[in-house]
Amino acid sequence: MYFDDIKLNTVIKLDDAIIEKQKMIDFALEYDNVPLHTDEEYARTTRFGQLIAPGVMSFMSVWAKYLEVDIFGEELVAGKSTKIEWLKPVFANDVLSATAEVTGLVKRNPKNGLVELTINAYNQDGLLVLTNVTEAIVKRRPERD
Repeated sequence: MYFDDIKLNTVIKLDDAIIEKQKMIDFALEYDNVPLHTDEEYARTTRFGQLIAPGVMSFMSVWAKYLEVDIFGEELVAGKSTKIEWLKPVFANDVLSATAEVTGLVKRNPKNGLVELTINAYNQDGLLVLTNVTEAIVKRRPERD
């Protein structure tokens, strides 16, 4: 989809992401190897009372569902930035539902524009667990002679 066809405040519902316990532990062992994510005995002694998913893994689970939608298709030039905020812990077997909303549009030049997307992810109890603001550079429609 070209930048020129994107509408501000468009909301896209993403498919649910399920946080599988073994995937959560495997991710943590490779990328975020701290006891809160990998050691169940230790995790029981924390304020959470159980293992929590690494924040990046929680985000990437939702991000994968966003990518399946492929909003921009071949008109995507590149990502520019991303900012993630983690608001609540995510646990094994949580089901994250999310939306992606177009929250900003800026024409950069005749060839492309900047699209700001805000992703909000909620757990199965309706609690907002993370937000993400991503900027993507997207092609504009070619000018006609």
